[in-house]
Amino acid sequence: MPHNVIAEAKRCLNCKNPRCRTGCPINTNIPGFIEMFLNGQINEAGKMLFDNNPLSTVCSIVCNHGNQCQGHCIRGLKGEPVEISTIENFISSRYLDSLKAEKAPSNGIKVAVVGAGPAGITISIKMAQLGYDVTVYESKSSIGGVLRYGIPEFRLPKSIVDRYEDLMYSLGIKIKFNITIGKTFGVEELFRDGFKAISIGTGVTYPIELGIKGETLAHVHYGVHFLENPDVYRLGNSMIVIGAGNVAMDVARTALRRGVQSVKICVRSDKYNASQEEKEYAEIEGAEFVYCKAPVEITDEGVMFKDTVVDPETHKVTSMSEEATLMPADSVMICISQRPSPLILTETKGLEVNEKGLAKIDANGVTSREGLFASGDVVRGARTVVEAVETSKRVAQSMHEYLQSLND
Repeated sequence: MPHNVIAEAKRCLNCKNPRCRTGCPINTNIPGFIEMFLNGQINEAGKMLFDNNPLSTVCSIVCNHGNQCQGHCIRGLKGEPVEISTIENFISSRYLDSLKAEKAPSNGIKVAVVGAGPAGITISIKMAQLGYDVTVYESKSSIGGVLRYGIPEFRLPKSIVDRYEDLMYSLGIKIKFNITIGKTFGVEELFRDGFKAISIGTGVTYPIELGIKGETLAHVHYGVHFLENPDVYRLGNSMIVIGAGNVAMDVARTALRRGVQSVKICVRSDKYNASQEEKEYAEIEGAEFVYCKAPVEITDEGVMFKDTVVDPETHKVTSMSEEATLMPADSVMICISQRPSPLILTETKGLEVNEKGLAKIDANGVTSREGLFASGDVVRGARTVVEAVETSKRVAQSMHEYLQSLND
């Protein structure tokens, strides 16, 4: 963080056509909040950020700023861009600390939110502010979803997530922990018990398998599980990470911090999928990238890889070598992607899913089942926090309009 946030804010040119804003998935009014901040209106700037993005404090830390707001800053064309994330974090963190929750008078209408990850947090806050009686059902013992169980502490302190739990309670939101909708009871029972609208935001917590021989061996793990509770894993001195997204970077960096001496991140093509910043952090902390390697079998000694040939324009694999060679490792982490839990999606009558097992919705988050909405990764697959918030804002408004129409 720059030693002087004010000096960094003064570098903003307050462009008439702010490229930074078009680069933000949730269209944050970046020049607007910076100008308010410099004019001494820090509370107003914080409110602007929170109203647009309730998870502004989180996004100022975990967003891929290099590809979004800061990556579009006009100053970056001939020098260093304004560190928008630093300014946003300073303002939004202070606002969250002093926030007095505001909400409309209670309208007595009960709304259920399934899942307390980024999507569920956003929708529950927005609906509570509109005066609805909101109950959140969470399968874990704490809120946060990927924020708590998928992003390491060194990237996102859990104390920030705890502040959101306090905020939810202050808004009158009820949270029911250790409940997986689809096991003990499902959507039908929620409607039966008086909930007039239900939002599904269960995320993508199930890992996608490689589907190769050896995947069931004891030293083979999935990154999404590892990040949930790294303390229970004994990884040895060397590890192979298969996959090159941000989850793979977090897994590699966590393993290195826990004493693994050699971490190799193996990629099928010649290109990684993680952000440039996360890739550089992984490298500087000791991870080694190995490109053009396709895993074909896992053994007790390591992973058998075939060399790949990649199209230089599409970066897609066009062919592989006939022979496979062994890359030794004490442990293997699979980090190729995630999918949603099938429970609530398959157990809910009238809810249509697509070929990827994701909930089908229209542009406003409306599913094929009346009164049932969905947002976040459960409808889009593994995406970013800010994208989940942007979708969830629209879904909350859609739920509000639907519920108001019932009273017309």
